[in-house]
Amino acid sequence: MNEPAPGPGSPAELADALRATGYLADDGLATAAFLALRMNRPLFCEGEPGTGKTALAQALAATLDAPLIRLQCHDGIDAGQALYDWDFPRQLLHLRTLEAASGRDGFDPDTVEAGLYDERFLLARPILQALRTTPSVLLIDEIDRADDEFEAFLLEVLTEHAVTIPELGEVRAATPPVVVLTSNRTREVHDALKRRCLYLWLEHPNIEREIEILHSRLPEVPERLAASVARAVQKLRHADLIKPPGVAETLDWARALQLIGARHLDPESAARTLGAVLKYREDADRVHKQLDTLLAS
Repeated sequence: MNEPAPGPGSPAELADALRATGYLADDGLATAAFLALRMNRPLFCEGEPGTGKTALAQALAATLDAPLIRLQCHDGIDAGQALYDWDFPRQLLHLRTLEAASGRDGFDPDTVEAGLYDERFLLARPILQALRTTPSVLLIDEIDRADDEFEAFLLEVLTEHAVTIPELGEVRAATPPVVVLTSNRTREVHDALKRRCLYLWLEHPNIEREIEILHSRLPEVPERLAASVARAVQKLRHADLIKPPGVAETLDWARALQLIGARHLDPESAARTLGAVLKYREDADRVHKQLDTLLAS
């Protein structure tokens, strides 16, 4: 029977440990993450881009002192890209070396084939790496970008914590990795996969929490500047933008303003640094025209 992953003994302890890494977790998030650790269940994190889903996996890895192994999903990803592949150029070089050493007539086909599928030619992709690494945190990022077939493959792996490589046999995790799946909800993920996981919806932080995040991650940023940036970002999230800013953009904006010597957010400094917080020309043009309103208290 698999033992629970090591870690803090309560949600409050986990929240404190995450805070030490710079990640501020509320009670609901800390409880969901704690239960995922203790129950050996994947944590399915869903929410708008920039709400801290990926950062949570990074913070958990730091808290558990475990390597973070990341699988970035994309359109068309398949099991081979997530699991393993064979190093074909090295296999070919090995075969040519055997030819040069013994000639074709000296080949034993079975021996040669076995040699080509030796461990040294195996390219372990993220899921296989995570199964072999104890402890580890496996981040399956943006699962909503993958297709149904890949979801079915993941469901099997996350249930068994094992895979079979035909040439080498079964690889089973001694201790299952801590698994964090993220979704920006560009499409619905199938219920079968969600049922295997504990579910967590992440919202953008409120202004008080965002100021706290700024103070935690960027203590050198003046308090007045941090507060004005947080207020402006809150307004931007309620504006009609193509890409509302996430927490990462809040941090980037505050850092950019601090680097140019701004002590508070005014129209001039905001206009000069909008590229840190807005990533589309249309958004920047729209906000440029409304800076006075945006910065009004």
